Amino acid sequence: MSYENLAGRTAVVAGAASGMGEQTALLLAASGARVALLARRADRLETLAAKIEAEGGTALAVPVDVTDSASVTAAAERVHEVFGPVDLVVNSAGVMLPNPITDGREDEWARMIDTNLGGRLRMIRAFVPDLLAAADAGRTADLVNISSIGAHVPFPTYAVYGATQAAITQLSATLRAELGPRKVRVTNIEPGLTDTELATHIDNPEISGQLDYMFEAVSALSAGDIADLIAYTTSRPAHVNLRQAVILPTQQA
Repeated sequence: MSYENLAGRTAVVAGAASGMGEQTALLLAASGARVALLARRADRLETLAAKIEAEGGTALAVPVDVTDSASVTAAAERVHEVFGPVDLVVNSAGVMLPNPITDGREDEWARMIDTNLGGRLRMIRAFVPDLLAAADAGRTADLVNISSIGAHVPFPTYAVYGATQAAITQLSATLRAELGPRKVRVTNIEPGLTDTELATHIDNPEISGQLDYMFEAVSALSAGDIADLIAYTTSRPAHVNLRQAVILPTQQA
């Protein structure tokens, strides 16, 4: 499926090397958008860009570390050099590192806070001026932040991860109040159980086993399901903002 209303737009997808970001980039490109692919793994980005180009789309691979301000600034400069200003930003770069809070894993806490929240803020700082300029020129402008159902539902051992997701949800709500009057749409997508690489980040065998059981018990969402929702949301008429969407597997309460 493709979405004709996305043709001619210029998108940036952070976290494009895998999962939701990768599938979103593929769908946006198939719908006629030029897509800048941002992530740490340059080899994965080059492979994805080649696939998009082979299928008739337009893509640019831009390696970036969203935890580093200079890296994000350089990435934005590269996108502007090749594509010019953008009008659609998808913030999907993130990590999930659950462990009991009593483990005191400050290394994990810092990584999740700096990637999941700090990384989104750096992307917003780099590209929101583009979105405002697009809106001022009468074009559709979208900022899409991916958080999680964990922003609302408490999961034991996921305290810090859930806190970062709640922060993203609140950030999106506040930005909507700040940017919406200037005709920039802000959408927050909150997926439930989804089959992505996030589960591979877990280094606790017990927690990993619990997640494996969930995948056995529930027909999880695919990354493509999330991409489809993002493409649908950003292809609505400019005056329509699907501001927040919780998307769950049917079997997940």
